[in-house]
Amino acid sequence: MKPEIAIIGAGCTQFGELFTKSYNDLIAEASLEAIKEAGIKIPQIDGAWLSTAFPDVGVYKGRSGLDLAETLGLYGIPITRVSNYCASGADAVRNAMNALLSGDVNVALVVGVEKQRDRSPQQSIVKMMVETGHPYYQKGFTAAGTFAVFANRYVKEFGLTREDLACVSEKNHKNAVLNPKAFYKKEIKREDILRSPMVAYPLTLLDCCPTTDGAAALILVRNEDSEIFKNEKPVYIRGVGLSVESGWDQPFFDSEFDFITFKGAKKAAEIAYAKAEISNPLSELSLAEVHDCFSISEIVLYSDLGLCKKGDEARMLRDGLTQRGGKLPVNISGGLLSCGHPVGATGVRQIYEITRHLQGKAGERQVSGAHTGLAQVFGGPGSVSSVTIISSKK
Repeated sequence: MKPEIAIIGAGCTQFGELFTKSYNDLIAEASLEAIKEAGIKIPQIDGAWLSTAFPDVGVYKGRSGLDLAETLGLYGIPITRVSNYCASGADAVRNAMNALLSGDVNVALVVGVEKQRDRSPQQSIVKMMVETGHPYYQKGFTAAGTFAVFANRYVKEFGLTREDLACVSEKNHKNAVLNPKAFYKKEIKREDILRSPMVAYPLTLLDCCPTTDGAAALILVRNEDSEIFKNEKPVYIRGVGLSVESGWDQPFFDSEFDFITFKGAKKAAEIAYAKAEISNPLSELSLAEVHDCFSISEIVLYSDLGLCKKGDEARMLRDGLTQRGGKLPVNISGGLLSCGHPVGATGVRQIYEITRHLQGKAGERQVSGAHTGLAQVFGGPGSVSSVTIISSKK
């Protein structure tokens, strides 16, 4: 795929418990940073996409594009609200790309934002799913319990250990120390991860990502138009894959489902790699941001994204290939385990992170010589998945 879409501006708030900032404050902060970097004025934006996955478990904002229009004064242009579980932000980017390629818009703004910490745990996503989901399937459902099934299957099939799971969390928390946007910026030792309270065996509290507030934004244009603007270091989207493989609960009632792969992630990666003409991702990618909502998900994704053979994930981790300074650093930002997961914002934040490394603007956490990166995000048990390939080269 010839890179046809350029990212000319990117912005991101800090992620965390942002009680002093409103939903609109987060939109403004991320958007204005992206707009400034792009060297454009707000009236030049002629199409926008707002990613908020769960308005009802946040602050009742993000039900439509109106919340973005009101914040930035973006009236008189099409603004679309996108909700596709945890893949919402990446899907918003995909939709903006398609509008640009069709000629419907010339300058697109994508904003991902979610504000979850203003609600008590009793009003969380878990409660919403239990009370509004399927009356039988959803009772007793938790995200941690779902991913624990994958972890236990890996223990049985491939000899995965609790130490391997803790290694992922240890790595990502260490990476986050250098990321000013991360929620948790503190190293956590493996033994402390193993000793933290058990949530759903074998996943402990520190194997699980926190819910947070945050926003990220991107300015996109067609490649041929990128030179019109003042940004000196645009980056280019080479391939996007989006796959919806099953319903939220269906994998657990599929007799052929093996609990060792996320079908949606694997399919989305195949689509993105084909468009980007990538045949050996371990060698051709410089870094990757993947959906480590739980430590086991990063491990499963190593093989689903074609970085190793199924069953070799723990060896890849133990050999340090995904560490900072390794062959392919994964979640150099600290990932969801350290940044947290404001659902609608995560996919856009991942692309923001890749963009900063490709521009050479990632500060102390900069991956040396970074030229191509992968951002992967999914919702449900891997059911709705997106993979985006970004390059510093046209």
